[in-house]
Amino acid sequence: MSATCASPTAASTSRHTSLSIAILAFSAFLIVTTEFLIVGLLPAIARDLHLSISATGQLVTLFAFTVMLLGPPLTAALSHLDRKKLFVTILCVFAAANGLAAMAENFTVLALARIVPAMALPVFWGTASETAGQLAGPEHAGRAVARVYLGISAAMLLGIPLGTVASTLIGWRGSFWLLAGLSLLMAIALWWLMPSVARTAKLDLRQQAKIFKDPYFVANVLLSVVVFTAMFVGYTYLADLLERVAGIPAAQVGWWLMGFGAVGLIGNWLGGKLVDRSPLNATRTFLVLLALGMAALVPAAQSTLLLCAVLALWGIANTALYPICQVRVMACVSQAKALAGTANVSAANAGIGLGAIIGAATISNLGTAYIGYVAAGVAVLALVSLPLVRRLAH
Repeated sequence: MSATCASPTAASTSRHTSLSIAILAFSAFLIVTTEFLIVGLLPAIARDLHLSISATGQLVTLFAFTVMLLGPPLTAALSHLDRKKLFVTILCVFAAANGLAAMAENFTVLALARIVPAMALPVFWGTASETAGQLAGPEHAGRAVARVYLGISAAMLLGIPLGTVASTLIGWRGSFWLLAGLSLLMAIALWWLMPSVARTAKLDLRQQAKIFKDPYFVANVLLSVVVFTAMFVGYTYLADLLERVAGIPAAQVGWWLMGFGAVGLIGNWLGGKLVDRSPLNATRTFLVLLALGMAALVPAAQSTLLLCAVLALWGIANTALYPICQVRVMACVSQAKALAGTANVSAANAGIGLGAIIGAATISNLGTAYIGYVAAGVAVLALVSLPLVRRLAH
């Protein structure tokens, strides 16, 4: 009798947990989209605020460097707090910041609207998957974590093109208003539907930080910096490349970026398959493809068929390197894997920021058409450093 009565309750709890994890995954999508959306909006923002494309690109650098510098210490300091209240607060911060960005009339206000959410993003990213695992329980933790990371991956792949497409329909300010509204909606949903989870103990950061004394680990973190620099020298200005070099009409750029992201799903799958065999070999394989794709963009720009093929190659390699770098860095250590993962996120954002700076300097001094060649050169630098990293393996 009691077992019969318990079954609907258990089913209800399971549905409640699944809904909470789905909301958490969509929240992750919104939060990471806030970081990458700006890439697709750069040309429109530059035109509206009367800024150069290279100056506007520094908004990418600003966000990335804030995440890089504050990610590990803020995550360590706040990860022990009540997760439900923490996530609701972070989503409210993102709602307010995106609203401010939508109203910005100059670079300074827009920069402020980027700095504030950049401080909160790594805290959410570093704790959301762990919380999903706690909600689902040990038997389903892996599946729950994968669902949250699906939201993050979807934002990386589709956040930029979705925002770009939306900006052609409702303007770049409308894109930020849309993000603000959805962030607030998710905050309310989490407040009402997410159950409380047990607080985690505040960890001794000094003990975890011993991994930074391992030369092999540090070398892999630095390799991630170079890899992401190569990726974002070109990716930051991809919308501008499509407009100025390939001659794609501004209203169609978002759809091209959508295709870039969709093809990238193949890279996500391939990267996940190859990285289990050898993270360093997988890194080398996709760096070669990345360099070829970026270098071939300008020569292929006059042929639609060739341009599609080159963008597909670039998109597959670009997306594959996200999980490959994360797995490669975390595989270097046997303990403090969460800190290792956060360190790679910081390294990635360092590369994103450096890539935006190098790309801006390239545009200012050489012109937009040289972006692909410079990006390929940085990818070759990463390839050259791979044997040096391998020598430090345990």
